Parts: sequence; structure tokens; C-alpha cells
Amino acid sequence: MKNIYFDMDGTIANLYGVEGWLDDIRAERVRPYAEAKPLINMNSLARVLNRLVRNGYSVSVISWTAKNGSAEYNERVAEVKRAWLAKHLASVRFENVFIVPYGTPKQNFGFGVLFDDEKPNRDNWNGKAFDEKNIIAVLKGIE
Repeated sequence: MKNIYFDMDGTIANLYGVEGWLDDIRAERVRPYAEAKPLINMNSLARVLNRLVRNGYSVSVISWTAKNGSAEYNERVAEVKRAWLAKHLASVRFENVFIVPYGTPKQNFGFGVLFDDEKPNRDNWNGKAFDEKNIIAVLKGIE
């Protein structure tokens, strides 16, 4: 099976565009994760992903919890991130949604294609890795 993985924060969810995001995270408030706007057109992304799934691809998410977050806070972050995906990509059947502690090597979770805004994650990935720019065009190129 062919695998496609997405990071969330800074890749498909505009966490860093939420006013006061860093203060909220330091205070262990989940608001910025819930209020993050999509960085790309979610309807277009869902159409392409659903077509890829029909053609034998699996689609998964590998996203980190908050840096230095408590276990309880990180559980709430994971819950809010899953709700964000359900709201913005409701029609997409994800193979896996890994919400893991900050800094966990993403290459431990799979291989294939990764979309991630952080260069170290792309550099260490097992397969092809792309930044957050032109996600839909890249996906259309692998259909």
C-alpha cells in the first residue's frame, strides 16, 4: 500500500496564525488548536485524498502535542486535534491519526510521502517529504 502522512500545525492547520497561540499553549489552554484555520482549501484537499484512497493509498496524520505540555494537557490537545480533523476533513477516512509527544521522531510511524512544515522532520523521513506549500499540486502529481 502507498502511504501519505500529514503534519497538522503549520502544515494544514494555521496554529501559528491564532493570536496569542504561544501564551495559550504555555498556559495549557487548547483554544489555539481548536480555533486554527485551515491553511489550504479543505474541500479540494478532501476530494484529492478521497480519490487517492479509492486508488489504494492510505492517508494518516502524525502530529505532535505541545512542547513541555503535561500529560493531561496533551491528552486534551490530542482530543481537540482529532475534532479539528473531523470538522475540516470529515469525509476523509484516515488510516491512522498519531498525536504523539512533541519531538517524537515521525519516521518511527511510517514511510511513504510526508507533508510537514519542519525541515528536520522532512530530512529524517523514510521516503519523499514535502513542505506545506503546494500540497494539492503535489498530491495530484502522485495520483
